[in-house]
Amino acid sequence: MAVDPSGSDLQRMLDEDPGGPFVMLNLLRFTPNGRASYEEYSRQAARFLKRYGAEVVYAGDGTSPLVAEEGQDWDAVLLVRYPSREAFSRMVADPEYQEITGLRSGALAEAVLQPTTPWGSRGGS
Repeated sequence: MAVDPSGSDLQRMLDEDPGGPFVMLNLLRFTPNGRASYEEYSRQAARFLKRYGAEVVYAGDGTSPLVAEEGQDWDAVLLVRYPSREAFSRMVADPEYQEITGLRSGALAEAVLQPTTPWGSRGGS
């Protein structure tokens, strides 16, 4: 299961860019003992979020799902607001940021990264 976006994933995200800010939904499932590594990644990633104008809107632990199929529960959920898809792309390509991505990759068994757009914007409902 992939936990990091590929170059083609990033290109598709940029190609579908409706413009403007967006919120990245992060659904995270940790490896055994992966939470500590992810917490260290988060501490180090904070400077890159600031550098590229992003901010964590929400971070929380998952609990027992109210409505979900088996396997649809997540250990943690993050919502990160970026000023643009281009800013996100520049951040993940930053060589200094690349130095810490191993902390994230090693911490996760599964992940969903889904860009979202506000309702009422182009492509929204």
